[in-house]
Amino acid sequence: MAVNGTQDPDDDRRRPADPLADQFDEELLGLDPDDPEARAFAEHLQRQRRVHPSFTVEGYLTDMRDFAASANRLGGHRKLMASILVLLILLGVTVAVWDALVYAFTTFAE
Repeated sequence: MAVNGTQDPDDDRRRPADPLADQFDEELLGLDPDDPEARAFAEHLQRQRRVHPSFTVEGYLTDMRDFAASANRLGGHRKLMASILVLLILLGVTVAVWDALVYAFTTFAE
């Protein structure tokens, strides 16, 4: 609260806090926090600095989420290439599961 009894807009607890506000205050001085390009750059910096273990299942899933999000931001032939890559991965998983099922059925059928 301000000294004269009025409420400061920053004191409003119902308003959601901006997760990038500290970054604009500390590192991105002089950039407008409401500019879409500056916000995209701040989000890019945040993604680059995020550290997570990539050798766990959660890490692999996080990496795939980041890949999907970046593919959705792309356009044109890059998005097409990302889609083809995902389809090739799914095709490889499908072939591996099919081979495992055929091997299991032929082994237990004898």
